[in-house]
Amino acid sequence: MADLPPLREVIARHDLRASKALGQNFLLDEQLLDRIAAIPGDLGDSAVLEIGPGPGGLTRALLRAGARVTAIEMDRRCLPALAELGEAYPGRLRVIEGDALAIDHDALMGEPYAVVANLPYNVGTALFTRWLGGQEWPPRWTSLTLMFQQEVAQRIVAAPDSSAYGRLAVLAQWRGQAKLAMKVHRSAFTPPPKVMSAIVHVEPGAMPEGVSALALERLTAAAFGQRRKMLRQSLKGVPGAAEALDTLGIEPTRRAETLSVADFVAIARELSAGSSAR
Repeated sequence: MADLPPLREVIARHDLRASKALGQNFLLDEQLLDRIAAIPGDLGDSAVLEIGPGPGGLTRALLRAGARVTAIEMDRRCLPALAELGEAYPGRLRVIEGDALAIDHDALMGEPYAVVANLPYNVGTALFTRWLGGQEWPPRWTSLTLMFQQEVAQRIVAAPDSSAYGRLAVLAQWRGQAKLAMKVHRSAFTPPPKVMSAIVHVEPGAMPEGVSALALERLTAAAFGQRRKMLRQSLKGVPGAAEALDTLGIEPTRRAETLSVADFVAIARELSAGSSAR
């Protein structure tokens, strides 16, 4: 176990003020960080991808848990602090300077990997939908353990007929299991954000047969893009949607938030079948 200086000392020594432009909020409570690192289960000698490590608080916890960490950081001010951490854990930390949205994570990792990250608020949803997208399933990632604003986290795990239920919930749940693993008070961060945060844990599940991920993404984008309208209106621009609703016995006067994840999968299956037939 490496003997490391307190995080506050590292931040002060490297003059690392959290950047609002980069959506940064630093976590310094090491007990809390260890609890986050424990959410995916035993990480001993596991490959872990971390996005936006900042001064390395969560990175330390992951290394303490025995993980081999690849961290992507675009704020070069943080690189010297991360380099020191790498020296304390030889061969266990690889730091990549760059934009996580512009990097092929599967190619970078080269093996199955868990994702554990206190995501920068400004890119969290974009990264999440990217990890959930794509036709190939199961994915190369084995689990996602991610910090979001609490409102976003609740949207990911929401059930039908709730105000939080929408496109994110369907994308997270149609071929995976998503749960709210932990709430994190705003006071745990430096500086404290204006909103509360929460950690979502997602594990990939079985891929429903006969469903195109692209069809489901287009379907949910249309359905929830006009969520206050009836399906016959919101899905008007989706070829074959009216016929799919009729085939499945789903009333076109319903609204998107009343449909279950299974309903959306069934509609997407009909759309995929219709597209293949044309």
